[in-house]
Amino acid sequence: MNISQLETLITISKTMSFRKAGELLNLTQPAVSAQIKSLEDEFKTVLVDRNQPVTLTDRGKVFLEHAERILDVVEELRQKLSDLNETPQGHIVLGTTTSIAIQILPRVLFYFQDQFPLIKTSIQSMASSAIYQQVENGMIDVGIGYLIERNPNLSTSVLYYDTFELVVSPSHPLASQASTATMESLREIPLILLSPDTVGRRFVDDVFKKYGIEPHVVMELSSSEEIKRMVEINLGAAIISKQSVTPETRAGTLKIIPIHELEVSHPVGVIYKSSRYLNSAMRQFISDLKGMPEAHFISSE
Repeated sequence: MNISQLETLITISKTMSFRKAGELLNLTQPAVSAQIKSLEDEFKTVLVDRNQPVTLTDRGKVFLEHAERILDVVEELRQKLSDLNETPQGHIVLGTTTSIAIQILPRVLFYFQDQFPLIKTSIQSMASSAIYQQVENGMIDVGIGYLIERNPNLSTSVLYYDTFELVVSPSHPLASQASTATMESLREIPLILLSPDTVGRRFVDDVFKKYGIEPHVVMELSSSEEIKRMVEINLGAAIISKQSVTPETRAGTLKIIPIHELEVSHPVGVIYKSSRYLNSAMRQFISDLKGMPEAHFISSE
């Protein structure tokens, strides 16, 4: 048994195809078949059901769990050996929301990569709720998002605080009628809201429920960036992250209408797995994030 055979089995379990697995691993289909046959001969069992689509047998599924653990140990060993080099280096897969990726990551990553050019980062955008799951499952190394739950398997640290605000186009009636608004004023106006799986939407739904308001939702979108474009052309008002609308409020294309009931601080922070070995790149990245002042993340009005 060798590492390549384990990687092949794992890839087959994901692609459900010998041919696709070979393409991803730069192997011919006969080579993929030979590796799996060698594993099956060594352990005297059938691991893969060759019928289309290709699936793992019950014994193959058990084998897969151990194969993934073995590769995790091998990867940790590689990282520890790499860390013997004094210069922090490596690769970080970072997960965050679209608005955070656009608003704060350019400043953070510009500083970080200027200081540590040997550390490379990949960024994946997702909802804050998905960040927790992906970090725990090892799909991403570090997450930056709203700190929405306590999980004994994860470590978190607050970076800054954000609020959700009512924003409208300058041509919206609320923009000229008053400098503030009430929850009651939201009962009839068309609203463009985040999708139900987001932190912002869950907060807004809870506030509406508390005040017995059935909102007039005309559109649901997955990111603040999409919502801002719709509000700018006055298709409705929205309740989204205050930090995400800073460029538009400065430019005058959006206006914040304060509502007292929405003035709740929501912590945004870094999320990583407690039990995971942190290579030099991740240690340096997390340490620098924690050491940055809140003002580095928050854009001034």
